Amino acid sequence: MSQAVVDRLSTQFAERILATSDAFGDYEAQIAIDDWVEVAQFIKDDADIQMDHFIDLTAIDYPERESARFDLTLIVRSSVNSARVRLRTQVKEGEEPGTLSGLWAGTNWAEREVWDMFGIKFKDHPDMRRILLYEEFVGHPLRKDYPIDKAQPLVPYREVGEIEKLAPFGIEEGQPFARIDWESRLAGRDQQVSPSIGVQQGQRRTLSDSEAAEQIQARIEARMAAEAEAETAAEPASEEGSEA
Repeated sequence: MSQAVVDRLSTQFAERILATSDAFGDYEAQIAIDDWVEVAQFIKDDADIQMDHFIDLTAIDYPERESARFDLTLIVRSSVNSARVRLRTQVKEGEEPGTLSGLWAGTNWAEREVWDMFGIKFKDHPDMRRILLYEEFVGHPLRKDYPIDKAQPLVPYREVGEIEKLAPFGIEEGQPFARIDWESRLAGRDQQVSPSIGVQQGQRRTLSDSEAAEQIQARIEARMAAEAEAETAAEPASEEGSEA
């Protein structure tokens, strides 16, 4: 059925469907950015397609590609016929695709996340704000040229009315990675910041391994040992009962 959706799009939009693919069973149609909203509207409303289930909307960064830096992808599904299809369009730096928030409610937050992480704004979006990071955050961290050691501006704690809000972290907890001198903090200790490096070098997994975690692990091991001992003690009793 997914192939039938791609065929329907090719018939309806002809050369405006720039390319199609069915690699690994994922059916995809590539379109121009100017056709983004129109094609999305069609696959949602067309009686033969009925893509009423929004799954995901995200972007992929290709910083060295000259034609357009980003790919924008939409994945939707039909709860009526179980077909699933992906739409893809290329977005140049500074271009604004039209919002799909009027078609599937879930795209509202997904588009905000794409803006927050990649810096792609959506035209006519009703609330184009960051959704994961604070407004003073500089840059977009899922761009491949975002510097790993970039330190972000610290902002004061802000009271927010009409909702319950946790108090701020301590002076170090929750601070950006680049603000902590990890080299001096780890000096002489058999630990690593990275869990994968720690495993490779036979070290403790991370700095977050604490005495509290060790105590919990000890209690778990003690409980398992007690259960094993109880099972061992119960075996002779069951054998005596069977002999009688």
